[in-house]
Amino acid sequence: MYSYEDRIRAVRLYIKLGRRVAATIRQLGYPTKNSLKSWHREFERSLDLPAGYARSKPKYSQKQKQLAVEHYLKQGRCISWTLRALGYPGRASLHAWIRELTPEEHTRVVGRSEAASPGLKQAAVIALCARRESAQAIAQQLGVCRPTLYNWKNQLLGREAPASMKHHHDKPSVPEREALEQQLEELRRQVRQLQLEQDILKAANEILKKDVGIDRKSLSNREKTLLVDALKLTYGIPDLLREVSLARSSYFYHRARLEATDKYVEVRRAIADIFEDNHRCYGYRRIQASLGRQHLMISEKVVQRLMKQERLVASTPKRRRYGSYLGEISPAPDNIVNRDFRAAAPNEKWLTDITEFQLPAGKVYLSPVIDCFDGMVVSWAIGTRPDADLVNSMLDAAVETVASGNDRPIVHSDRGAHYRWPGWISRIANAKLVRSMSRKGYSPDNAACEGFFGRLKNELFYPRNWQSITIEQFISALDTYIRWYNEKRIKISLGSLSPVEYRKSLGFVA
Repeated sequence: MYSYEDRIRAVRLYIKLGRRVAATIRQLGYPTKNSLKSWHREFERSLDLPAGYARSKPKYSQKQKQLAVEHYLKQGRCISWTLRALGYPGRASLHAWIRELTPEEHTRVVGRSEAASPGLKQAAVIALCARRESAQAIAQQLGVCRPTLYNWKNQLLGREAPASMKHHHDKPSVPEREALEQQLEELRRQVRQLQLEQDILKAANEILKKDVGIDRKSLSNREKTLLVDALKLTYGIPDLLREVSLARSSYFYHRARLEATDKYVEVRRAIADIFEDNHRCYGYRRIQASLGRQHLMISEKVVQRLMKQERLVASTPKRRRYGSYLGEISPAPDNIVNRDFRAAAPNEKWLTDITEFQLPAGKVYLSPVIDCFDGMVVSWAIGTRPDADLVNSMLDAAVETVASGNDRPIVHSDRGAHYRWPGWISRIANAKLVRSMSRKGYSPDNAACEGFFGRLKNELFYPRNWQSITIEQFISALDTYIRWYNEKRIKISLGSLSPVEYRKSLGFVA
């Protein structure tokens, strides 16, 4: 729906350009050929255009809408039952009314059940066998049902093992007592073995920063030695060595090596801290630059070797097949940037696009504005729908950053429909910005923005497991990453400075 100002602007430009339809649409970006000619005929008849389009009276009143939605919510949320009971409206209309009158229903994150981890199963079986309370109480504490506890016990200990270590009040005969004592001792041994395995996994997570489900066979002998030393006060060394599959001679050898003086002890700790504090995405070059800020001058080869020893591996890009959207809905402005993503000063060239994150809880979309001068994210919008509000709010925030100055950057995008709508075009015109668009089907024409998306997903999205993360938690993590990207993330091309630090060094930011 175009406003009166949009229509009269189009008609006057059409007359000014000698009634050339293609030239008018190319310059404005709207409307269609038939709409423009229809507006011109109306203008010739009355020398003006109607202020707005006449709208028919709605078929259903607001009260009828509310009554239908209330019936749907109170009667089991069944669309078919509501339609049969009220006799109106259609299924699509009722869906639209529910979205309109109950917007909170669409922002709710629906959880998904997950398989229990081995550590949780072991802890549950230990609590079940050594319990001093009922199995139902233990099940409620763990958030599972009572039969699930016994199923886990059967999986780990077998069906023959008793589910409790309690002594029976009836005194059995001597042979039965001996058999029960042997069975009880075997059960205690199994529980102790489960507890040992659980403690090893927990120590691997806390000391070695490994995942809880790490395979112990994949650990190095040095890491196994660290685990044994951490648990030797609780368990015997022979039991620990047998559990982690480490020879006694290898244990004492690596223990002697660990006790020997290591001149890189502080450096190792500093490298690990830098790596963990920066989303585990820094390679040895940026780690070396960060160490230089702490006045620790270490060569790249030493940093590379220490990171390899500590198993600090940065995320690597995933190879993806080339693909691009081939649709075309209306004429687009020229490609002014033409793959020249260099800028001599801030706010000369801006790039924008939309990327999608698929989570178990739903989809999240990010729309940023990237400055070609130093790669800073000027503004960004995050939402659950890739609609006009997402890109318009992002553009409004970007325009506010240059509202007080004379900067009028070029805004470059792909040929998506979000950048063809009147709302986007009018905002660009009001801010006196210049539009630029990639060629049809050429995503490399916006390569600098696509590169930002690749770094973001390789450093934040791909390395982590988002199974138990809600939409709100992911949006918060994404917003935190972008702020860290602007303020702290080192870029080698900027002299090992972040975009904000680089601008401060040049005097662009106070």
